[in-house]
Amino acid sequence: MPRAEPSRDDVHISRTVELLGGRRTFHRAVRSRLEAHDLLQKGLPGHALEHLVNYVGILRTPRHGSLEKAVGISIRTYQRRKDAPDRALSPEQSGRAWKFAEILGRAIGVFGSQAQAEAWLEQPAMALDDRKPIDLLSTPAGVESVEDHLTRLEYGVYT
Repeated sequence: MPRAEPSRDDVHISRTVELLGGRRTFHRAVRSRLEAHDLLQKGLPGHALEHLVNYVGILRTPRHGSLEKAVGISIRTYQRRKDAPDRALSPEQSGRAWKFAEILGRAIGVFGSQAQAEAWLEQPAMALDDRKPIDLLSTPAGVESVEDHLTRLEYGVYT
């Protein structure tokens, strides 16, 4: 019997989990949005944020404030948190870190590489009124706008 192709949701969840450190960070598989919800309610381990920051170049650049825009944590707070990597993030911080990783994972799928996805996050987009996607991630409405834009790009609609 042929194997079923993974659903789009499965692929997005898998990419998101990997950007946050994968099994090494979570010590278990996260296969559904409901499992992710439970994990986020408890708070992601600090290691997840550390992995994300170490893996994503634009989050390591303090002059852009990208970490605060994407996850809602200042670079100084992040540096203090590094001393307690086992301490869980709050559910709100966890949700923002998850959403950023999810958006970055989708952008990697659309653009073909992490470097191109990160560049896209920092470039003004006509479809977003010439705003940078990274600048819109601090509010739910901005996140929805970025996700809608990514969906249009996935389907080949560029404006």
